[in-house]
Amino acid sequence: MLILVTGATGKVGRHFIAGLLDDPRFSKARIRALCHNRLCPETERVEVLRGSIADRHVVAKALADVTHVVHLATCKETPEDIIDVTVKGLFWLLEEFRTSAAARQFILIGGDAGIGHFYYRHDGPITEKAPHQAYPGCYALSKVLEEVMLEQFGIQYRLNGCCLRAPWIMEKDDFKYTLSFGDDVFGGPVWKNLVPEADAKRYAEDGTVPLIRDADGRPLKRNFVHVDDLVSAILAAIDNPRAMRQLFNISMDRPVDYGEVAAYLAHTRSLACVDIPSQFHSNWMDNSKAKYLLDWRPDYDMERLIDSAWQYERSRDDPRIVWYPG
Repeated sequence: MLILVTGATGKVGRHFIAGLLDDPRFSKARIRALCHNRLCPETERVEVLRGSIADRHVVAKALADVTHVVHLATCKETPEDIIDVTVKGLFWLLEEFRTSAAARQFILIGGDAGIGHFYYRHDGPITEKAPHQAYPGCYALSKVLEEVMLEQFGIQYRLNGCCLRAPWIMEKDDFKYTLSFGDDVFGGPVWKNLVPEADAKRYAEDGTVPLIRDADGRPLKRNFVHVDDLVSAILAAIDNPRAMRQLFNISMDRPVDYGEVAAYLAHTRSLACVDIPSQFHSNWMDNSKAKYLLDWRPDYDMERLIDSAWQYERSRDDPRIVWYPG
């Protein structure tokens, strides 16, 4: 087993490589890490290739003798790169993979941006049958195109592909910083832009958290997944015959309810909250299919997500760096 990992130095890539190498089920598997800007260390079982998936020659070299692909490389809101990387790059990967005699399985990590996450109203739990509907911006569009391209290669060529669709992926102290009113906020919304400047400064200093409300005035429900749970789902999908040409929602059992978050932080850490109105919509990704077919279960619930983020202590050689815009 030789697994090509694109985006190997990213949040999911680093955890996946470590998880696979530690898993006795894959004790003989080797990793080929395709890196672009940053490099990961080479070991006896990990080789590193540098280049862009937008370059067909790089992709052909990367896929030589590869049995499995775990495709993680992506762009965020970078219009000048996104078509080359997420569309052309995926096309070259799939083209080389479908003609390879060694190829066995192609796993794509999709995202809930492809179904609009909280931008659109859903009448019930979001299953894998929900239609694609990108929210404004190039990133969400790219997630739609990726999923459709993999699906069509499965139809055209009977390619053994599997898509694991994840919502916002958390690790370390990420979740804590998704709630910051300071400049250090991780992702969006950017809370400091939604309140007066003086209030934002005070909230950032005392640790006040936002209690965002949905378009109906209720505490917003939004989907998350911890990177450890996503990695366990990837490992469960590898060579699993029930994953063939399937799409799975990989998320927590329940979405994060910002009202419950505020109450839990008030109870456990004496933090105040402030109401933030919005026109976003609560939603609930249904992970039942992954549980049933992959025999997978997430370990993280809201309490564990919060506790792990607030208890995490960064070392001096592990600064918070956001590598992409958006």
